[in-house]
Amino acid sequence: MERRDFLKKSVLAALGTAVAGTGIVEAFNYISDNKSKTSKMKIVVLTGSPRKNGNSAYLAEQFIKGAEEKGHEVFRFDCAFELVEPCRACNRCGMNGPCIFNDDFQELRPRLIEADMVVFATPMYYFGFSAQMKRVIDRFYAINGQIKGVSKKAALLMAYADTSQKEAEPMRVHYHTLMDYLGWTSVGEVVASGVWTAGSVQHTDYPQQAYQLGKSL
Repeated sequence: MERRDFLKKSVLAALGTAVAGTGIVEAFNYISDNKSKTSKMKIVVLTGSPRKNGNSAYLAEQFIKGAEEKGHEVFRFDCAFELVEPCRACNRCGMNGPCIFNDDFQELRPRLIEADMVVFATPMYYFGFSAQMKRVIDRFYAINGQIKGVSKKAALLMAYADTSQKEAEPMRVHYHTLMDYLGWTSVGEVVASGVWTAGSVQHTDYPQQAYQLGKSL
């Protein structure tokens, strides 16, 4: 067995999948090109929790730790703590131009365009992304022409209070629909179930899974 195949199978086995009702961890799709796996990437991590010590924020921290240890450049944008106006559907941008708002999205905008990977780290609010993160995603519209169909990787880190795998599906479907539309490749998901109070995720193995996801890029 070639070393590349051995490593791929070993990591996939280590990540595995959790049983239904205890959350989901999807092993990511490895790029067969070794150069792609070792090249320094520009990664944007979007966090959606309004709690600075929230569970999804902690997952993001662990992912960033692993990615930076691997040598990747990470830019973190905390959606809940930045001034980002919601899209007004004015279409002034024409899906590929300046937005009418001069807010904190202007700092994020070039980072998203240049990014090799975008990570979405958010709690589940009423079966979807947090409003703070959705507001930022909606503003992707103004740069649609520069990010759609461009080769990028992505990952989802999410946390929710219940333990039903079924209840996580609407948010995961939304994420994958977004990936399909943009033409991005989802390389992994860490779906942490049964975490409600701030910090409770730290007593599970989900942070380690988020760390390994970042470390294994």
